[in-house]
Amino acid sequence: MSQKITLAAADGHTFTAWRSDPVQPPRGSIVVLHAVYGLSSHMGDVCDQFASRGYAAIAPALYDRIGKDIVHPFTAQGAAAGGKTYSSLTRAQILADVEACAAALRPCGRVAISGFCTGGTWAWIASAELAFDAQVNFYGSHVPAHLALAPRCPTIMHYGDSDQFVPMEAMDRIRAAHPEVLIHVYPGGKHAFFNPQQQSYDSAHAALALEQSIAFLDRQLRL
Repeated sequence: MSQKITLAAADGHTFTAWRSDPVQPPRGSIVVLHAVYGLSSHMGDVCDQFASRGYAAIAPALYDRIGKDIVHPFTAQGAAAGGKTYSSLTRAQILADVEACAAALRPCGRVAISGFCTGGTWAWIASAELAFDAQVNFYGSHVPAHLALAPRCPTIMHYGDSDQFVPMEAMDRIRAAHPEVLIHVYPGGKHAFFNPQQQSYDSAHAALALEQSIAFLDRQLRL
């Protein structure tokens, strides 16, 4: 089961994070960046899912730089508030926290980066600016605005074809700019289809996305 830990970034900032470790020696590890709502219990569950399949996982509380235990509700108002919280963080701050998580996981082997929604956008940015071995991106909401950046590692992305924030046209632009990126599109899938705490959850899509992600990690992180 995931547990809360405390990590320190290179600039001295300390923050909390969910961490989950597999029972057996890990096959690798993954940093998971939360959606616009903050470090919810769902992120602890995601870490557990990766750990159950052999990968150590850490999900940082990026909002700790603003205040401790900031988690916005899964509502339109919560998303709007979360957008303001995320936008109050600097690029350097977010990447420093991401790198601290990666450093904590490197003893477990090769390290992947992942993220959901706005966290998926930051996973895309981190994959271009930091040293990761793979990227697993769940419906990164603003990736189409960052196509000038290129992931430095193999990348898989998951989107629903009914995502209200990332239309199919935007996915086509990602493909055109980065044909090496593998994009899985889920028929009828909406934004946040992986999160059982949101109305857009789709259990079948979530299960398939997890299986495809684990297969991808097994290929990319194998030593």
